[in-house]
Amino acid sequence: MTAGINPTAPPSGHGCVECLAGDGPGWWLHLRRCAECGHVGCCDSSPSGHATKHWLETGHPIMQSFEPGEDWFWSYPERAYADGPELASPTSRPAGQPAPGPEGKVPADWRNQLR
Repeated sequence: MTAGINPTAPPSGHGCVECLAGDGPGWWLHLRRCAECGHVGCCDSSPSGHATKHWLETGHPIMQSFEPGEDWFWSYPERAYADGPELASPTSRPAGQPAPGPEGKVPADWRNQLR
């Protein structure tokens, strides 16, 4: 197993754990998945940036895009793209789930709220 990557860890869900739990405005632009534990959080452009907060709180160094058609990894400590194996399914949010999301929570002026 590559340090910081556990290919058998399933994703924590189909959306940002903290946004869905009511932490922050409750919506995201794009999703990221922790390659070590499977935590799904929102990207840095989202209002809350929960994926980076997860890294800062846990030290889990690598995440992967959780967007359909994307399989790139990011190393937070290196601030660079990284290589990694295929992670446990599912490897992205459902294709029918909108981005930004979740449906019904995204404000009309969402573009003005991006970081």
